[in-house]
Amino acid sequence: MAGFSMRPCGDFRTTYRQDTRIFDTTVVRNAAILGIIAVALIPFVLDGYYVNLFIQISYFAIAALGLNILVGFTGQISLGHAAFFGFGAFASAWINNTTGIPVLLSIPLAGLMTAAVGLLFGLPAARIKGLYLAIATLAAQFILEDFFARANWFTGGSYGAAANPVNVFGYEIYDDFSFFYVCLFFLVVMYLLGTNLMRTRDGRAFVAVRDHYLSAEIMGINLTKYRLMSFAISSFYAGIGGAMYGHYLGFVSAEGFTILLSIQFLGMIIIGGLGSVKGTLMGTVFMVLLPEVMESGVSALSVFDWASSTDVTDGLAYIKEMAIGLAIILFLIFEPDGLAHRWQQIRAYWKLYPFSY
Repeated sequence: MAGFSMRPCGDFRTTYRQDTRIFDTTVVRNAAILGIIAVALIPFVLDGYYVNLFIQISYFAIAALGLNILVGFTGQISLGHAAFFGFGAFASAWINNTTGIPVLLSIPLAGLMTAAVGLLFGLPAARIKGLYLAIATLAAQFILEDFFARANWFTGGSYGAAANPVNVFGYEIYDDFSFFYVCLFFLVVMYLLGTNLMRTRDGRAFVAVRDHYLSAEIMGINLTKYRLMSFAISSFYAGIGGAMYGHYLGFVSAEGFTILLSIQFLGMIIIGGLGSVKGTLMGTVFMVLLPEVMESGVSALSVFDWASSTDVTDGLAYIKEMAIGLAIILFLIFEPDGLAHRWQQIRAYWKLYPFSY
């Protein structure tokens, strides 16, 4: 039976460019614009707690998108994404402190520096894959962690490094409400760039390498080039996200970029959906809000007398800590395609064809 479509009459796709446009319908495009406007009003209608959550979502979502380009779109693997995230934070602080370059310029420069480092550690991807590549990226995680601890000239060593606030036309942004709009700007720009990348020849080559690398090579795709490119782009995104993280906190320390954070980044793209740009954002929102929801639930239970005992308190604290790992396992079992796939199923069931993106 033919499906009912709410696409406007006369909306025919006559070129490949029209068929691969970012927004499938004008309804989706207008909804996206209205959504950005609504998000921009958050500081005026919600308190600082929600503004802080959005800032966290912003820099984590940018870094997670880079990992999804590498893992979800190119089919590679990385267990060291947190190290590149940290390198971007240190690099931006170092550039700004040593050269005086404004923070808004040091952030993309830090992304480029991180891309160069990612390109270096991505060299093994030209020859190895699977478990061996995972071990190589895990080695990169520990190598960079050791570098953070020893390179006093770059990271400040065990003392860490100060990261100056963002300066816009002589106005220094110290508060969350102003930094919110810096994060919103970078989030929108980086996600538009990522979405457009997947529409280009290079983006299609990434997917071809992921789906069947032998067929891709037969078609003339240079596997080494695109594997290295995916590592560089992934590291660039991680560097941008890390730089935003560092300048938001005002201080960067090596202790925050461990293997546990790398696992959380993997959790974001698994829960959101591998190979999905919008799924990356969904997964990041889920991972950032899950600890907050669990904290609220534990606090709500603490009002009962039976929850005041030491054993119950320790158990509730353990449940809160294990929630992220449990969520990853449950999604792998029951929803391996992530939240993006679930949204597509909801859209198809309720025939929400105008919102087909």
